[in-house]
Amino acid sequence: MSIKALIFDVDGTIADTEETHRQAFNAAFLEHGLPWDWSRREYAELLRTSGGKERLETYIDSLGLKAQERTRLLGMVQLIHASKTRNYGELIADGRAPLRPGVARLIGEARAAGLRLGIASTTTSANISALIGAQFGADAWNWFEAMACGDVVANKKPAPDIYTRALGMLRLPAADCVAFEDSVNGLKSAKAAGLYTVVTPTIWSEGHDFRGADLLLSSLGDAQAPLQGEDARLAGGTCLTLARLRQLHADAQRSAAA
Repeated sequence: MSIKALIFDVDGTIADTEETHRQAFNAAFLEHGLPWDWSRREYAELLRTSGGKERLETYIDSLGLKAQERTRLLGMVQLIHASKTRNYGELIADGRAPLRPGVARLIGEARAAGLRLGIASTTTSANISALIGAQFGADAWNWFEAMACGDVVANKKPAPDIYTRALGMLRLPAADCVAFEDSVNGLKSAKAAGLYTVVTPTIWSEGHDFRGADLLLSSLGDAQAPLQGEDARLAGGTCLTLARLRQLHADAQRSAAA
């Protein structure tokens, strides 16, 4: 089957957002008088938990607090997260999260070829809207026919729910689509939904086990940041083009059917 749609994770996949998220969380902690300051190393571990509110709950549970204090803080999660979301939007508007190499190029190729686009992200729709608007323009929201966000599914990644929802919104089978991810949880989610999956890790997920990926690259590549070495061999050039992706996807479909 040919590719009919590309479905993108957002944080870490479309743009380098995780440092911006970390800063937004820390600003929210100050706002609410909490003596927390997540370091990069600490946040990298917390990223193993999908979803911002879930990340906060995991952190609170790790503090070994007395029951009354734990309950109080857990009761603040929604409020803290709302502050963090506002902070994040302000930082994104200032251009704090650049697109990853090749993302704009490949999305442009897909749109020119008439492919459909979707989002499958555990972040909130507000965060996605802020990033898409800042990087692609206000009208870009309409480019994506499926917006499956973390606030509309019961089970977040690595569960397949978010991708199953995106496929349902597109009304396409998994075999007709390609997923783009940067994390192990995202990879597991996409593969559980039956999708051919391209993984481009970031500094936050380097060294994780991505053996289940159909294609593993350092980035999608572009003229300013061309792929080299093994990445270039796998991508068939200095960037992953739509034509090369179609070839790899078709090869995988034939192999699966054999």
